[in-house]
Amino acid sequence: MSHQFTTDNSQLLSDIMRLRRDVRGNHFLPKPVDNSILDKLLDAALYAPSVGYSQPWQFVVIRSEKIKQQVQQSFLQANTAGQALFTGDKNVQYSKLKLEGILEAPVNLAVFYQNPSTPVLGQTSMPDMGRFSVVCAIQNLWLMARSLNIGVGWVSIIDPNAVKQILNAPKESELIGYLCIGYVDEFLDEPELKTAGWEQQKVKSEVVFNESF
Repeated sequence: MSHQFTTDNSQLLSDIMRLRRDVRGNHFLPKPVDNSILDKLLDAALYAPSVGYSQPWQFVVIRSEKIKQQVQQSFLQANTAGQALFTGDKNVQYSKLKLEGILEAPVNLAVFYQNPSTPVLGQTSMPDMGRFSVVCAIQNLWLMARSLNIGVGWVSIIDPNAVKQILNAPKESELIGYLCIGYVDEFLDEPELKTAGWEQQKVKSEVVFNESF
């Protein structure tokens, strides 16, 4: 008989999802993350669904300060270019945001998509399904981390090709996510960019439609 969950289990999962946060460098603590904990996070990632059961993910665990510094240099270059795209108050606000924790987080994790060399069931019409599978793995990891009171920050202001070169990744591997992982001083009650007024939270009626748009 399949395992059945309780209403309390469902509420707990809802709380974990609701209270998940994207953690910035000013909240990470220097406390080490044990390998046993990291294994739990990676196991959660491996439980994710994948198109055609392809499991197209690859994970590179980074603790080396030298490698972190190289990756942060890529962030700094991309961040300067990114800020230039915003004008006026947004540019000023951008300059005040702490957008990564590459050096502060005890563990960095680079998550790659391994492009297939043969057709994948369910991916022939929508080639991005493999990449979406990797994103599902990242979300699994993120929720497990929150349940263990460990923070995760996703660094997207970064040159994926530079990271690929730094990590000596295979030619067919594509960077999907670069994560900063560690214990934190607090989990904020609300997402930081929401509190800062960068964007307003959308309500359900704005994004949910019945039958058609």
